[in-house]
Amino acid sequence: MAKKQTRAGRPPTYKTADEMQAVIDAYFAACRGRPLVGDDGKIFTDKEGKPIFLDAHPPTVTGLALALGFTSRQALLNYEAKAEFVDTVARAKSRVEQYAEERLFDRDGANGAKFSLENNFEGWKEKRHVEADVKSDVNISIELTDEP
Repeated sequence: MAKKQTRAGRPPTYKTADEMQAVIDAYFAACRGRPLVGDDGKIFTDKEGKPIFLDAHPPTVTGLALALGFTSRQALLNYEAKAEFVDTVARAKSRVEQYAEERLFDRDGANGAKFSLENNFEGWKEKRHVEADVKSDVNISIELTDEP
């Protein structure tokens, strides 16, 4: 009698979308960083009056995947293929995409944002228009016959 083959695989990292969403929210909170606070408890601001944050970093698809405990961004994309997680992962990726898109208007972050959008999200490819004006004095003649 032959033994039944079972597929030994790793159990799913997340059982529910809500469980995954909690980790996603923590990732984006960590990306914002923490405010710089003085001894008096007041938050330091820059010359424009905006709070200064420490340890802030841009959200990325790979960073999101690692925060979720995956070993690669592809593992995150595989989770997106599961019906119960498609909206959760797509929404998180859209938040990363939004950040990169906003950086296009910031001269310091435009090149990195452009790279990220072109390589991580659909519909973000640079289109180049090339015109060519070719003139030729070559005549082509084609002779058709009914013979096989």
